[in-house]
Amino acid sequence: MKLEQLSMFVTVAELGSLSKASAKLNKTQPAISQSIRQLENSFKLALFNRSAYRLELTEAGKALYHKAALLLDDASALQKTAQHLAQGNEVSITIAIEASFNLKGILPLLASVQNQFTNTQIIIKQEYLTGAFQAIQNNQATLCISPSPDNLVQQTQIESHFLTNGSLINVAAPALINRHSMLKTSQALLNEYQIIVQDSGTGSKDIEWGVQEGQRRWYVNDFSTKKMLIENAMGWGKLPSHVAERSLKNGTITRLDLSDVKTELNVKYYIMKNKLQPLGPVANAVWEQFTHYTFNLF
Repeated sequence: MKLEQLSMFVTVAELGSLSKASAKLNKTQPAISQSIRQLENSFKLALFNRSAYRLELTEAGKALYHKAALLLDDASALQKTAQHLAQGNEVSITIAIEASFNLKGILPLLASVQNQFTNTQIIIKQEYLTGAFQAIQNNQATLCISPSPDNLVQQTQIESHFLTNGSLINVAAPALINRHSMLKTSQALLNEYQIIVQDSGTGSKDIEWGVQEGQRRWYVNDFSTKKMLIENAMGWGKLPSHVAERSLKNGTITRLDLSDVKTELNVKYYIMKNKLQPLGPVANAVWEQFTHYTFNLF
């Protein structure tokens, strides 16, 4: 059994005619007929009923036609993947994204990359705080999208391009706020729990941003859990504006205005690459598309 024989079998089955199959495959009718006979001999089965004017599949032929069509599709996909890799394209690329970034803004770009490079796996790796930036520093990601660390100027091996703005909003549930009749400063919330997302990197080791001394705190590893705890008056803290948006509208949480804490923290997001880690063709195409894309989220 050869793929060429299966191709002839499937084509004749779909067109119902040797002459039409001959024209489509650019093969002579005797060559196609001989190949199908050889296939039938190897299977020890009749694939076509030749008594009618139009070639019709036998019951066995119908069963094998579907299997053969799938096998040819798989062979075609295998060939395309081999060609894709032979051109130097990557098997996979990893994009580390800091979790406060609104993915909605890059969905058109990701769809474009998906359609353009169907044989390269795109891995979206969600990280928190310094985790995304650290991933490209340590060659654990191909690209990253993250707020710019304070020491980026000194990171000469990192190339960055500004993408868009975002914000983090200080929020709490009405029930928590109502527990404090004169709530003006964070000092009044020392005995409430501040809900904090843990850093997936090590850049904030021994540093706690926006946490006052003596503050009770709970640590979580994602914004979804953090929002759920805040909505249920179990604590307070900052959420990305796109994460908090619906809950702010329906009143399950409200902005927490304190005189000594910024209610809204503006954030600038960048796409970054490590210049010491040369990009392959797919990663470079992704980089080029990102650096020429205009965001319209905010």
